Amino acid sequence: MAGAGLFSALLLLTACGEEAQEHIAPAINPTDSVSTMTSYGVNTLISDSGVIKYRIVTERWDVNTIRQPNRWEFMKGVFFEQFDEQFHVQAYIQADTAWYYDKLKLWKLRGRVRIRNNNGLVYRSEELYWDGIRHELYSNVFSRVITPERTLQGTYFRSDERMSRYTVSNSKGSFIPDEGGEDDSNSSTPADTTQQQAPQRPAAQKHAKTVGD
Repeated sequence: MAGAGLFSALLLLTACGEEAQEHIAPAINPTDSVSTMTSYGVNTLISDSGVIKYRIVTERWDVNTIRQPNRWEFMKGVFFEQFDEQFHVQAYIQADTAWYYDKLKLWKLRGRVRIRNNNGLVYRSEELYWDGIRHELYSNVFSRVITPERTLQGTYFRSDERMSRYTVSNSKGSFIPDEGGEDDSNSSTPADTTQQQAPQRPAAQKHAKTVGD
């Protein structure tokens, strides 16, 4: 996902002489580094390859270029609108907290993660990764996908960015939600699959284990 360039002009770089630097001590460790930019009450559009793809709404947005990898932090929650090429809303995404790692082009969403697309699909989990290089979403924790036809839930989830094709692995079942219908565990649709074993995705697993808050 592109968009960091949108804020580069807002970061004022000043040159300090030796006298001005005498009383400045380095951070004891990376966790002591503060944000280089903080914005409040943000409602802005983000472009990808020159095309507006997202709207971000958040109470607080911190940009930290000191910690490695560089990151944006949304500790007060974040809400996205995702657009198609005609600027039509395709999906809504929200989370209690979020981090975006600029060089990795990776979003990490945590705490009551919710997605709803224009096909009536609803996704719920406590953690979700959004890979801007592979253009996919994935989670290694319990996730639930609810469609007008049925509900899928399991401990591994993978999808394209539009939530049009997705996989729920280590599935806990598939059934028609909130209607008291018969179990639909053996049914299938072209849009999703269920598997007993999660696919081997070293890159996804690596992100989940090594990228910290």
